[in-house]
Amino acid sequence: MRVIPLAALSVLLCGGATTAPEKSVAPKQRPAIQAEEGSVVLVQATSNVAFSRWIDRFRARARAAGIRDRVFDASFQGVRYNADVIRRDRNQSEFTKQIWEYLDSAASETRVKNGRAALKKHRRTLERIEANFGVEAEVVTAVWGLESAYGEFRGSEPIIEALATLAFDGRRGRFFEEQLIAALKIIQSGDVPPSRMTGSWAGAMGHTQFIPTSYLAYAVDFTGDGKRDIWSDDPTDALASTAAYLKRFGWKKGQPWGVEVVLPRGFDYSQTGERVKKSPGQWAAMGVRDTKGARVPNHGKASILLPAGSRGAAFMIFNNFHVIERYNTADAYVIGVGHLSDRIRGAGPIRADWPRGDRNLRFAEKKEMQRLLTARGFNTQGVDGIIGPNTIQAIRRFQSSQGMVPDGYPSYEILKRLR
Repeated sequence: MRVIPLAALSVLLCGGATTAPEKSVAPKQRPAIQAEEGSVVLVQATSNVAFSRWIDRFRARARAAGIRDRVFDASFQGVRYNADVIRRDRNQSEFTKQIWEYLDSAASETRVKNGRAALKKHRRTLERIEANFGVEAEVVTAVWGLESAYGEFRGSEPIIEALATLAFDGRRGRFFEEQLIAALKIIQSGDVPPSRMTGSWAGAMGHTQFIPTSYLAYAVDFTGDGKRDIWSDDPTDALASTAAYLKRFGWKKGQPWGVEVVLPRGFDYSQTGERVKKSPGQWAAMGVRDTKGARVPNHGKASILLPAGSRGAAFMIFNNFHVIERYNTADAYVIGVGHLSDRIRGAGPIRADWPRGDRNLRFAEKKEMQRLLTARGFNTQGVDGIIGPNTIQAIRRFQSSQGMVPDGYPSYEILKRLR
């Protein structure tokens, strides 16, 4: 949706929804936190004074957006500055999982087993959704599995309080105020009362974690009860809304998101990446085969994606990959949804190995890599910590100069060589 992300706004790899846990154990409060409770209460009390003033000023902006005073008052009843939401927003770690670590969880045996059980339990509903929207039941189930562990972890934060706190905080104030206005419109429409509008600390709601603006644009009433209820224990409206969203952005039934492939020896790695598109026949002429040695059927133009470089799995990705990408732009998330849907359907695990000894680069290390590459004559066209096409091309040129496979993958090994 970039557009606006449909999934939760917490961090996954380079940003996006987290994978819902398979189980959760609440940690005990640490003594250090207990000792600081007095100061936390003081800070929160001070923040509440300013927060109350902000709410008073926000009322006029909400009124201008069409929110009735009665709805505003009911929605903000009992709302207070939520320091925990701010703490979680500011303490998102820069340390992120490698793709294989993410996929170990996203398509674990437990999640696959639970996904097959969820598909079986809701098969009649999911078949109706598939018939109506043309999105396979397994794909919708996989999104459900990654976003909330099939409804087990939908979030319990009061959405109005969380969004108001984040909008007041100001770091991403404009975005969160837009979400807050949208949340008030949802309440005003009668779809859900304020007391039931709960979700993640970042404002994502329901079984498949819609943010409010996405809900307004794409949620559907599939049960026919007059409400688009994504919060209910009954997941019908949430699952149908997910299918409606994917359909809206061009899902093609019968087209795979991607196919794991094997690249031939001597493959030209400059041909990898989402910008290079060829027909499966053209890829086959270059020696690309699936894991069984067969040519990939013609599902339309495709790219070759190497999410962990030449030492990891390779995928031939089709347009449906980019449709899932509208839900969350992280490659790991898209592969997670696609691979989990395949596993739920009965496919086996990814066949290739991963470079499990490698680790992610920190943001500062990515900038260091760009500086060192440029200093060596491999210009990255800027130092911003973002591994984009220019940096990938610079890495490829450096790898070639070192007699390495020029796959453009920003590994820690590359950084060590540059140092």
